Amino acid sequence: MNTTLTMLGTGNAMCMRCFNTCFYLRAASGGLLVDAGGGNGIFRQLHRGRVAIEEIHHLFVTHCHTDHIMGVVWLIRKISPMIYKGKFPGTLTIYGHDEVIHAIRVMCDLMVPAKITSALDHTILLRTVTDGEQLTIADMPFTFFDIASTKAKQYGFRMTLPDGQSLACLGDEPYQPSSEKYVRGCDWLLCEAFCCYKHRQQFNPYEKNHSTALDAGRLAQELGVKNLVLYHTEDRYLATRRLIYTDEATQHFTGRIFVPDDLETLQL
Repeated sequence: MNTTLTMLGTGNAMCMRCFNTCFYLRAASGGLLVDAGGGNGIFRQLHRGRVAIEEIHHLFVTHCHTDHIMGVVWLIRKISPMIYKGKFPGTLTIYGHDEVIHAIRVMCDLMVPAKITSALDHTILLRTVTDGEQLTIADMPFTFFDIASTKAKQYGFRMTLPDGQSLACLGDEPYQPSSEKYVRGCDWLLCEAFCCYKHRQQFNPYEKNHSTALDAGRLAQELGVKNLVLYHTEDRYLATRRLIYTDEATQHFTGRIFVPDDLETLQL
């Protein structure tokens, strides 16, 4: 089985025509859900993306912004009773830096019944990861790293796929030089592109600490990346997004460019 990447959502926080950016990595040995969107819409996306709740045993949350972490509460609310009733095999482990794990605990205490949150640290495990920490998840090696966000603390990761390819996720903010050792030369780079450079005056990406498709293409070329996946975009140009984002990134990048739609699956 080839490793696949299913983009459950590709939009930024305020998108209405596509779901918030989150994705599922699936290999023969298991999978990893990265972020969970901003609400219970994660259930619909998982169903439409053919990702069964029962197969989600590992979840990594990049940071505490609502469009990435709120769906986690809904997954806990769904999975905890399933485990109790014997309908979910094994456990769920949620990974994140210290602020993410703290936020999940607080939200659950405030919003989820105690009989459900009692599963935390028993059948639903909250695992704090630190900058540069290496872990094996679903038999695949991961290294988590601080992306040096200027807003909320945020982690990305670099991993090795079963076939030896490398994949790096930069979260949803612009690349910082401190991440170079994790990104340079990777086979697959997942990178935010808030909008096209030609639309920068319309969306103000730089004022919001985001980058453009043109910036992402330049970065991927400079770092010797082979395949570039763009996400966390605006949704005003969905009909032509793949074409216009690819055209911009191609001005600098000579590798393969992917601008997936929601629920699209890439063969890695």
